[in-house]
Order: sequence, then structure tokens, then C-alpha cells
Amino acid sequence: MQKNVQDMEYKVFQDKIMETCGFDLSCYKEKQIQRRLGAALVRSGYTSLKEYWVTLEKDPEMRRALMDFLTINVSNFFRNAERFDDLQARILPELLTTRKVLKVWSAGCSAGQEPYSIAIILKELTPATRHYILATDVSKAMLQVAKKGVYIEEDMKEVKPLILSKYFTKETGKYILNSSIKEMVQFKAHNLLSDPYETDFDLIICRNVMIYFTDEAKSRVFTGFYNSLRPGGVLFIGGTETLMSAPMYGFKLIAPFLYRKVS
Repeated sequence: MQKNVQDMEYKVFQDKIMETCGFDLSCYKEKQIQRRLGAALVRSGYTSLKEYWVTLEKDPEMRRALMDFLTINVSNFFRNAERFDDLQARILPELLTTRKVLKVWSAGCSAGQEPYSIAIILKELTPATRHYILATDVSKAMLQVAKKGVYIEEDMKEVKPLILSKYFTKETGKYILNSSIKEMVQFKAHNLLSDPYETDFDLIICRNVMIYFTDEAKSRVFTGFYNSLRPGGVLFIGGTETLMSAPMYGFKLIAPFLYRKVS
């Protein structure tokens, strides 16, 4: 950490965060979390976690701000565009041959760029069909941003010009997503490490969410995703992540970062 924090002090802080916020820091890699906590201390002007907690305990807004800071929220539309091309050209059409109405979950959806990207693709593929797209995140603040559907230039760098003109309106330097796409996505607060998972999904997208999880936490989440997918369903993970021993979890690699559930 940027400040010297004794192991015992960190453990006490970890327990208090769990009791108060339901956020289990033990499921995250300790070095990364301590580094970000050190940055939070410097930014807030505190000299120790003990001192920091005295204020956090009295201030729910400050606790929520810390949780948002500890959970990395970085994304953009069609991030790694070639993978979304795979989804549009092959994966989603294959899934649509077995079920006309798809059930999709974007887990760790951040500001909504990825579930909206999927909604746009499905609108292009099946314009008359209302699919079920669930988007969840542990951060309620990010979910509020996602629901608004207003984005900046940086979010749009991988959006094709035709899609940009068709589904976005530019006003005062911001890109406003069309309501026809926004209404396709349902947003809900959800903690991957503690909340129950819905089932019978055709596609689960969870990209660059688990890079700071411990191996044990990752194993629990991958097992949860397996149970949440229908047979033949697809898991889409991030370019910074790997699903080691995919067969052990019941998955088969079908394209870079795309895995199919097998029986």
C-alpha cells in the first residue's frame, strides 16, 4: 500500500466492510485491494485505516463511494470488436436456431456499454423480437449511469459509423443512446460473490470483472456461470482473463474468450 497498514488493521477493516456493506474483500487479491485502499487513504487525507473507518462508519455515502472506487469500472461499446463480430456472425445466430427468444446476462455491466452492445446486435439480427437482457453490477452508482444511456467520445471508439448514426444522437459532445435500445435491457444490483444467480441463460458476458478475484472466488463464479447457462449456452470473458482447465468447469473453448457449456 502507499501507506503502511499492518495486517491486523487491514483484517479488522475487511471485517467491518463485510459487516456493514456486505462486500467481501477476502475474495479479491490482497495486494491490489491494499494498493487501492492506500490510494483512497491518500486521496481522503487519512493516515490509517482505523482513522478512515471512524468516518466511513458514520457516512453511508462515503462508504458507497469507496465501494465504487474499489470495484474497477472500465468499458466501452463493442470492446475488442472482433469478438463482437464473432457473436454477431456466428455465436448468436447459432443460439437463435435453438431458441427464438434469447436470455442474456451481462454480469459486472459497469456503465452499460456491453449489455447495450449486445442489445444493438440482437436488434440488428432480430428487429421484431424482444429478448431478455439482464445487466447487473455491484455498484448502484454505475447502474444509475447505465440507465441514463449517455456516453462520451471515448466510449464510442469501436462503434461502426452506421451503428453510431442509427442508434445514437449526438448532443453537446455526448452520445445519447436511442430509447429503443435502452428499453431492451433490465438493470439490477447484484454481487457475484454473494447473491444467487438466475438460470437458463443462452449467453453470459462477464469481461474483465474477475481479474482481481482470488482463485477460489473465480472458481465459485465459473461454477455459478456453468449452473446458470442452459446446455449449449455460451460464456464470454475478457481479454485479460483466462479460463484455465475449462473442461473441469464443464466448458469448451469455441473461439478466443468464448466458451460453450457442455454436458
